[in-house]
Amino acid sequence: MPRPPSPKRPAWLMPTLAAALVVLVAAAGVGAYFVYGRGAGTGTTPVAGPSSSPPAQRSAADAAAPDVCGMLPAAEVDRLVPDATIARSARNGDYTIDFRCNWINQRISYGDFWRSREIDVKVAQHRGEGAKTGRAVAQNAYELDYRHGKYRETAKPSLDPGEKEYLSPVKDLPGVGDSAFAQYTWRRDDKLLWYAFGTARARVGDMTIEVRYQAGQQRKDAQILTNESAQAITEENAIREVSGLIGHVAKGVAAWQAQHPDVLAKVEPSAAATVSPSPRATPSPTVLASFPADCAAVTETATRLVPEPVTRARGTTVGADSQTECRWLNRELPGGEGITKIRSALITVHRFTNRAGAVDEPAAKAFYATGYGRARNTAESSIGGVTWGKLTRTEGLGDEAYRQYVKSRSGEVSAGSGSVIIRTGAVVVEVDYSGHQRPAAEATDSPKVVLIPEKEAMDGALTLAKAYLAALGGQPAGG
Repeated sequence: MPRPPSPKRPAWLMPTLAAALVVLVAAAGVGAYFVYGRGAGTGTTPVAGPSSSPPAQRSAADAAAPDVCGMLPAAEVDRLVPDATIARSARNGDYTIDFRCNWINQRISYGDFWRSREIDVKVAQHRGEGAKTGRAVAQNAYELDYRHGKYRETAKPSLDPGEKEYLSPVKDLPGVGDSAFAQYTWRRDDKLLWYAFGTARARVGDMTIEVRYQAGQQRKDAQILTNESAQAITEENAIREVSGLIGHVAKGVAAWQAQHPDVLAKVEPSAAATVSPSPRATPSPTVLASFPADCAAVTETATRLVPEPVTRARGTTVGADSQTECRWLNRELPGGEGITKIRSALITVHRFTNRAGAVDEPAAKAFYATGYGRARNTAESSIGGVTWGKLTRTEGLGDEAYRQYVKSRSGEVSAGSGSVIIRTGAVVVEVDYSGHQRPAAEATDSPKVVLIPEKEAMDGALTLAKAYLAALGGQPAGG
């Protein structure tokens, strides 16, 4: 009899919330185990066992555990899940000895998109049950999964309005272990989720293997917690990738069994999740000896906005992004009897080049899209003393531009700020004009601080942005 369908919304599948669904559970004396929602079972046409029962499994006093993380070629993992966080785990259960490896990166920058990638590999060694050997138990488990996969090809689950689901026919994978198959799942959950993944299962001796590969992407400027602009891996690509991955794991399992015939694997405490590659430190900006020429060209405009300023210029390089920052600041402007004003103008310029030193417009587009997406998702909201205003696309400035007013009452200085962000070719320019006024005796974060009005802040930022573009030759100062 086929078993009933698995739950409609497997927990581990939600790409935007994937990190929150990994639970680390301490298992006394047997290591750590990463618990995921149980997915649908799988399997292929059963292969008859030998005519005589294999030798009984022996306790593994000295047998090293199979290195599941080492069974996939590093180049293959880097191709499918670049810069992955790697987590390994092991558990000594009542019926199986389980080993698991997970590679995940849910935030890969790719042009105008954020990509998410994950590989999950589980290897279970089955214990014998009474007269049944571990191999026979593994065979039964595999056959059950295979029948369940066939059942789900045509089963019609109960779906809520707006939900859609598709499961592909089971595809047998000859030559992989003793038996193997793959299947594709595609799911759309109204306006929240849109995901797809491939699953492959195999049996090698007394061990069963499950491999899942999930991939998708979404525009950087999409609203968070929606499937707006989401795209998921296709059936053809998913089946191809999991078929290749499980082939590698099946060979690794067979090699381990050849070295440890009829032996139960030994479980050792699992290491904590490791990150590969290691996080890189962000370079510190360097104060420049003089103002860059492009900033000097707009000093007259900047000093009308910030009279008698203290100036500063800094520079740094982060990967392909060469940054310069020019600031004009006056913290002690008179604002009338007993009133002190602060005004600040800041221009941050990002110039992108590729490894050959040529201008890299796609990198600039990706950087701009990332910033726009972040601003869109916080627009017209407040958190922690910061309030973001409406986000507005701005025509006539560079190739693309947007502006926004932000009020901040967190940190040492409360201020309102008008920001204009422009992309012109391989250059992204961020222009900010900010300030406040307060009674002279009050601190800069006093509740009596009055933030610069939105109109003044935005007009100042637009004026400075236009002047800077004119200095670059991008458009006339009055454009």
